[in-house]
Amino acid sequence: MLPHTLLDQEAPTRQKRALPRTTVRPGQVTDIPALLQLEESCFSTDRLSRRSFHHMLTKAKASLFVVEDPEATTGGQILGYGLVLFHLGTALARLYSLAVHPAARGRGIGVQLLDYAEEETRRHDCVALRLEVRADNAVAIALYDSRKYRRLMSLPQYYDDDADGWRYEKRMRFSPAPTVPQVPYYHQTTDFTCGPASVMMAMAALDPSRHMDLNDEIRIWREATTVFMTSGHGGCGPYGLALAAHRRGFQVRVVVTETGPLFLDTVRSTEKKRIMERAHVSIEEDFQTAGLELEIAPITANNLGIALNTGWIPILLVSSYRFNAEKVPHWIVVTGVDDRFLLVHDPDMDDDLMKTDMDCVHVPIPRSAFESMTRFGRSRLQAAVFVRLRETAV
Repeated sequence: MLPHTLLDQEAPTRQKRALPRTTVRPGQVTDIPALLQLEESCFSTDRLSRRSFHHMLTKAKASLFVVEDPEATTGGQILGYGLVLFHLGTALARLYSLAVHPAARGRGIGVQLLDYAEEETRRHDCVALRLEVRADNAVAIALYDSRKYRRLMSLPQYYDDDADGWRYEKRMRFSPAPTVPQVPYYHQTTDFTCGPASVMMAMAALDPSRHMDLNDEIRIWREATTVFMTSGHGGCGPYGLALAAHRRGFQVRVVVTETGPLFLDTVRSTEKKRIMERAHVSIEEDFQTAGLELEIAPITANNLGIALNTGWIPILLVSSYRFNAEKVPHWIVVTGVDDRFLLVHDPDMDDDLMKTDMDCVHVPIPRSAFESMTRFGRSRLQAAVFVRLRETAV
């Protein structure tokens, strides 16, 4: 589902009587019938459902807030609402929806809702608020421009009716700029190809002529997989990912905190463990034959920053619990490091969490979360693959 915003599309054509100043309050489950009517009035497609509103109000890491008619005598009438999403493990907020009833436009309600959205972003200690808007919504764009939102990128044919869009961001407080801003984004197309997707992003950043597509994603997975997950699909370990990038002409090195087959404690089946051990031996032999660099050492945010500044792009193993509350190994691309945050590209554009690539690009991760995020399993495994352009002889 795409985010949607609808503000004051046009100025009122006749003089309206003075109305009391409206106020914003947190939404409640009892507001759902009115919210559904508001969706019907404001949007012709891609409306939020009753189930979605209930989830946002009761379970989601989100803030849903409404403006109520101060003159209503029977429980109030919802004149507008806003919805801000906060994703696990990140310092990034997203304005998912902002709507004002057609009969209430021209009264500054959209501005009130945006003020409240920014307050909620700060209250959740997020460093930036991102949003998407239709390119033909001139009034909304003028509002965002006046409030110092920065235009990040264009979104050709982004909406259901093929309308173009724009992506905006406002920094609520200092946030880092990516060290490698030109890393293109690619979202994994399967549950088990986060590693290949991350390698593809790193290689395309270093060599912009490289094309990222499903064929290469699956090829790299076939070359690099050594891991059985409980669902039966295989993920990729650091040795295989490094070999895949090496075979495509890049310099690589691997840093891990332990030797031997990895992730064995995630698998119960003795037979699957035996296959994983055999696969590891085979891929480790290829790794050694290729003369690739292996270091047994802890991985720190400072070391990642140094690597970025010397031309390497780190592909980092994390526990996906920080992103979606599931305890499985997950690969991400590090695009920046400063004294407070890591910036990452997360290849998992989780539809269940209503994510788009906006929620997955240069995502700020607090350094305070680094230790728990980058250690996986009972052994507290850390692993990273570093990729850069291969040095040539002079």
